[in-house]
Amino acid sequence: MHEAKAQFSRLVDAAANGEEIVIAKAGKPAARLVPRLKKKAGFRRSPPSRLPVDPSI
Repeated sequence: MHEAKAQFSRLVDAAANGEEIVIAKAGKPAARLVPRLKKKAGFRRSPPSRLPVDPSI
């Protein structure tokens, strides 16, 4: 845990580059630092209040 605190910036960079880091406390896994999932490309939707309303409906 102490080592993770001292090298936190490097560990975050490693996770951002695809690496999974396991942080241990007293020799036992305590946390995982993993890469952020990328959002799938898709349609962006406007909030319902901003959608155009067709008066013929």
